[in-house]
Amino acid sequence: MIKPTLFGYGLTTKAIAKKLGGECIFFDDKAQELYRDKDNNQIFPSNMFNPIKSKLEVTTPSFKPTHPLIQKANNLISEYDFFAPDMPFSIWISGTNGKTTTTQMLGHLLAKRGAVTGGNIGTPLANLDTNAPIWILESSSFTLHHTNIASPNIYLLLPITPDHIDWHGTAKQYEIDKLKPLKTMKEGELALIPKGLNLPQTDAFVVEYDSTQFLENYFDIDSSKINFKSAFLEDALLALAVTKTLFDEIDYDTINSFKLDNHRQEETTDIKGRLWVNDSKATNLDATIQAIKGYSDKFIRLIIGGDDKGANLSPLFEVMIDKEIKLYTIGANSDRLANLANRYNIEFTPCQTLENAVDIISKERDQDDVALLSPAAASYDQFNSYKHRGEEFFKFIKKIK
Repeated sequence: MIKPTLFGYGLTTKAIAKKLGGECIFFDDKAQELYRDKDNNQIFPSNMFNPIKSKLEVTTPSFKPTHPLIQKANNLISEYDFFAPDMPFSIWISGTNGKTTTTQMLGHLLAKRGAVTGGNIGTPLANLDTNAPIWILESSSFTLHHTNIASPNIYLLLPITPDHIDWHGTAKQYEIDKLKPLKTMKEGELALIPKGLNLPQTDAFVVEYDSTQFLENYFDIDSSKINFKSAFLEDALLALAVTKTLFDEIDYDTINSFKLDNHRQEETTDIKGRLWVNDSKATNLDATIQAIKGYSDKFIRLIIGGDDKGANLSPLFEVMIDKEIKLYTIGANSDRLANLANRYNIEFTPCQTLENAVDIISKERDQDDVALLSPAAASYDQFNSYKHRGEEFFKFIKKIK
């Protein structure tokens, strides 16, 4: 296997170098001068890259198309492309929100058949067992943009809403990158795609879905036997659709034994027995929309705000118009949220910080409502990560007297 030039000294590229026995060449933005690591890899500053001296380049997924290294490269491929010759039967899962959960659910269902999970979910392809019969890959739009050779045998695309516009440039390009795997899929291979997208020409067998009811009917799945609700029900149905397609199997016991990650609609109660929900992982508006729908049978006190990266939040507010809901705004986009709340006539209280929001809600709420942290924004304006934000949320709840 040829040793490529590696762009970015990160998790993905370091795993490739390790698999190749080290002594690889990296170009990294953080490098100020040439140095070697413990595996005798050479890490050069990015501006030292000479495309004439490179026969093959593999990039870390996060590098934008406008990055100087990407612009200079003449033989650029993605991690997926690099491992395409060794990739077994593969199922790729993407979408704006829920792809991690769906990947984990499907991995849980197919573990007994030797399937392994990786990709954007945390395990680089270099660390996956090429002898495993199935790879289940959480696939980011970044990776898909850079991928031109590798192709899935089954592609699951969850609903998409404009995201990472600063990376892709436009919402249209984001959609194009999410649909890119269809271009290389073959006849008889399945693609489950949300209805209403501009599909490219494909030889795949495409099933367009628009609701959980459609998935239930099409794949003959009884949702009353599934313990998940709202967006998580859709994730479970998509995972079960794959096992039904491949093995004519719908294993309700196994899917119901799946445990959701922390910070995804994670419920707790305070000392007074009142319900609080930590949905800190809801870093985009679609995730928050799904959370609101999941608790719409109660009066919702929604903690919202952070770094929204300029996303159009109007669709979120349109969903809230007919709901019993009050907003408690925090973070960098508080002014934007206030303007939208006024425009859509939705009650709100500016709180600045998460701790203030918890304190104010605790004083205002009763036993029957729900306090929901579902920010529809990244956390980096005030926290180290969405996990840090969720952990602090629980700490503040424990302080309630």
